[in-house]
Amino acid sequence: MDEYKLNQKISILGCGWLGLSLAADLIDKRYRVNGSNASNTKISKLEAKGITPFVIDISDKDTNIFDFLESDILIIAITSKNSNDIKNLIKKIEKSEVRKVLFVSSTSVYSNTNGIVTEETNTNESPLAQIEKLFITNSFFESTIIRFGGLFGYDRKPGNFFKFGKKIENPEGYINFIHRDDCVQIIEQIIKKNIWNEVLNACSDSHPTRREFYLNEFKKVGRPTALFNERSENNYKIINSQKLKTLLDYEFKYIDLMNY
Repeated sequence: MDEYKLNQKISILGCGWLGLSLAADLIDKRYRVNGSNASNTKISKLEAKGITPFVIDISDKDTNIFDFLESDILIIAITSKNSNDIKNLIKKIEKSEVRKVLFVSSTSVYSNTNGIVTEETNTNESPLAQIEKLFITNSFFESTIIRFGGLFGYDRKPGNFFKFGKKIENPEGYINFIHRDDCVQIIEQIIKKNIWNEVLNACSDSHPTRREFYLNEFKKVGRPTALFNERSENNYKIINSQKLKTLLDYEFKYIDLMNY
């Protein structure tokens, strides 16, 4: 039994579609895990998986989260884009024992460049990109930013991403997707290998066009054929994840997104 893991505690802020799966997997690997939801409706689900549950809404500035923050590592997996709420959260992290933070971000911080995008590519001025900087520039703790592509897997099927009759933009552009299993394994490898003070892109190396990908995905879920906006400008970006693969010595589980 790995005594290091038994003694290492991880807090996951946001046990949603990704965070809950990650928490359960970390517990299976003998880590101790605190997990949070914004309401108490899912507390029993967290408890059932062996997670120490907390109700935390970061928009409530008076919420005491210091018991939740009694951890070695904090993983932030919430969707809030409110910079004031995040700034308030960071002040609480600074006063806690947490000294390593993993912030789950998105490749949406990159604008369409009609080319390959690496971590050296300039980000846009979106609220998410601004929030990233709050963590990157903080000197109280080490932080790593993981920029995931479009998330899919299990009940989140790309063939159901669009409402009936909705035309899909940029059909000749390229997709940047990642399966939840890869997300979980990548985060665990960052923790295991102590990869901190880094910014990492995380997308499958497979980048089919949106047209071929969604035609295939609609068939999988038995929907009528996908509709496309043929007047789209077909702007795109292709996310390169080579830095992550090199640092983590990682091979994606879902490599070919046309055949998985």
